[in-house]
Amino acid sequence: MRPVRALGAAIMIGVMALATGCGDGDGDGKGAGAGTVTVQAANGAVAVPAQVKRIVSLSPTHTETLFAIGAGPQVVAVDDYSTYPANAPRKKLSAFKPNAEAIIAYRPDLVVLSDDMDGIVKALGKLKVPVLLEPAATNLDAAYEEMTDLGQATGHQAEAKKLVDTMRSSIQRTVAASSKGKGRSYYHELDNQFHTVTSKTFIGQVYGLFGLRNIADRAEKATGGYPQLSREYLLKQDPDLIFLADTKCCGQNAAAVAKRPGWENLRAVKNKDVVELDDDIASRWGPRLPTLVEVIGDAIQKSS
Repeated sequence: MRPVRALGAAIMIGVMALATGCGDGDGDGKGAGAGTVTVQAANGAVAVPAQVKRIVSLSPTHTETLFAIGAGPQVVAVDDYSTYPANAPRKKLSAFKPNAEAIIAYRPDLVVLSDDMDGIVKALGKLKVPVLLEPAATNLDAAYEEMTDLGQATGHQAEAKKLVDTMRSSIQRTVAASSKGKGRSYYHELDNQFHTVTSKTFIGQVYGLFGLRNIADRAEKATGGYPQLSREYLLKQDPDLIFLADTKCCGQNAAAVAKRPGWENLRAVKNKDVVELDDDIASRWGPRLPTLVEVIGDAIQKSS
């Protein structure tokens, strides 16, 4: 990764004049300064203007959340991977190689990130731009907490609470209605090189809600929950269900899977229990998570 380019003194002065900064602490317990609220994020206690007007999001998941809680009109720019919703203001901004100059050109009074790539949090902090670092959630509760943080930061606490409550209820109903999952095996494909997930990952925990058994757990070594399976191992495990999360990135589908050497004999292929997921929904653990859970639940109920 290339480091964030150093900004010249003249640029820094100009941007600091444009950006909405936070005042000095006033000891009122509401924030770090007058007219601010304090939000606890991964980068600590962040003082955010009480009325945020210009948000830049460099996280597809958080972009979806911002629009879902009604903060869309406050969003002035999002990264190039924030493809949903369609009306999100996508710009030539990268979350993988963030550039401070490019970000502050939009005069944000709040920047939302999921990764601190190339020290961008510190770079923006020097310019007095509030940054919320909300990493990829590790479980459902963490996802809900991050949505709550965004609601607090943007003045949409009530909407964020409603979103979380609705998501929680929807997921619970779907899981309760799916009775055939317990003990059945599955394989979740991330790409056509057989990279997958184990039960300890976020998506693995979602499958775990249904009582499904992950064939990758026995293959896990020191891969951080994302092992690459061998073709031989996968064929031997012969999962009951196969979920493809590489339909967009890698053009995979049930027909393509059936043509792989040896795969025509897998029970999931023979029983037509190969499920084509939407890559984005399966990798962005935000407001559309209940949709993913419904797809999984329906596949379980319809499976042989």
